Amino acid sequence: MDIFPISLKLHQQPCLLVGGGQIALRKAQLLARAGAVIDVVSLEITADLLQLVEQTQGKYIQQQYADDLALAHYRLVIAATDQAKVNQQVFERCEALNVLVNSVDDIPNCRFMMPAIVDRSPIVVSIASNGTSPVLSRQLRTQLESLIPHQFGRLAEFSGVWRNRVKAQIPNPDERRVFWEELYASPFKDWVLQQQNQQAEAYIQQALSTWKMPKGEVYLVGAGPGDPELLTLKALRLMQQADVVIYDRLVSQQILDLCRRDAEKVYVGKARAQHTLDQDSINALLVKYAGQGKRVCRLKGGDPFIFGRGGEEIEELFAAGITFQVVPGITAASGCAAYAGIPLTHRDYAQSVRFLTGHLKAGSPELPWTELVYEHQTLVLYMGIVGLETICQRLIEHGQRPNMPVALISKGTTAEQKVVVGTLADIADKVTEHQIQAPTLTIIGEVVSLHEKLNWQSQAIV
Repeated sequence: MDIFPISLKLHQQPCLLVGGGQIALRKAQLLARAGAVIDVVSLEITADLLQLVEQTQGKYIQQQYADDLALAHYRLVIAATDQAKVNQQVFERCEALNVLVNSVDDIPNCRFMMPAIVDRSPIVVSIASNGTSPVLSRQLRTQLESLIPHQFGRLAEFSGVWRNRVKAQIPNPDERRVFWEELYASPFKDWVLQQQNQQAEAYIQQALSTWKMPKGEVYLVGAGPGDPELLTLKALRLMQQADVVIYDRLVSQQILDLCRRDAEKVYVGKARAQHTLDQDSINALLVKYAGQGKRVCRLKGGDPFIFGRGGEEIEELFAAGITFQVVPGITAASGCAAYAGIPLTHRDYAQSVRFLTGHLKAGSPELPWTELVYEHQTLVLYMGIVGLETICQRLIEHGQRPNMPVALISKGTTAEQKVVVGTLADIADKVTEHQIQAPTLTIIGEVVSLHEKLNWQSQAIV
């Protein structure tokens, strides 16, 4: 994060604009909406800007900017002239005095940026790009304008009236947060937005008088194969409300950053043969936190029920009487194959697909080899890199042709995705040659031959 966003209270606070033209006017209009007292220093000033200065009880200083102005008097200063040297002079003087300063469209001479704003007062949303792309920020603002109802500020104001009363009755901040979250998920929110205040008042009174902290719950959430945009809406909602997030190594930092910022985050590893916690300990951890009344998000790469041991975890929760929800995720097979341009089924090449684990047990994979040797079938191997050479040999021994196409997809759906294509006969050698590392998915079948034509990501190595 290159910049730190803050919301600055400027009501009745003195602010200075250096410059008296249209650019200064646009900035002054924003400051006036925030209740600031606006002074302007400039040899000339537009009539609209002068009127705004007078309305805010500020003053117009008709002169060129000079360093003898008492800048330390101001909460913030905006340099809005068309003279780069003047803007730099203002910036350097403000820096020396530790006064917040912005030079319009001049990133090096800014201590703060003016964001694009969605105003639903008292709810205010700001979008900033550190000055790199103000047009993009404005486009994002336009999208948010259509998503956030204009009456949303009414909901914040109504909540503010009740805030102290709720705080007095529910002193624990974690419990209080749950109360508000449940309230906003109820008809209460719509009643306020529709100005049905009587119904809203009755509802919140009833909710507060009967409030009991809900029991702990576990959300078993599939985080998908890596790309954060592949998360489901339900997954994102539960990630945002969880008190504790228990995650494994297949959950990317980008996805973890989407969880509630102040949630406790517990890493449980689950790398091959290098578990931070074994499965029994993870199960016990879920029961422990939920037993403390916390909402626990068990965040797992891919889908929890496809080689994710999700079934084992909810068996433990069921036995302990813990409430749980399961949120499916896009499994690595479908996600990685799609991003590599490999359809898992195709009328001309494959009428079935099988998901298999490539984990070796006692040094030997236990797979139904004869069932796997079929021309019009796609095989998808999870966790198969270590035993890949053995698996390829077994398939050939049981009758599969050595030139059957094979694809390795490493770190699929992410910016680091790498695809290596070969055959059963040579793919194991390419693992070392191309330094393929886990997590890697293996796809075996004629559908792999479509990769070169359908590879919309253009990241293959042949």
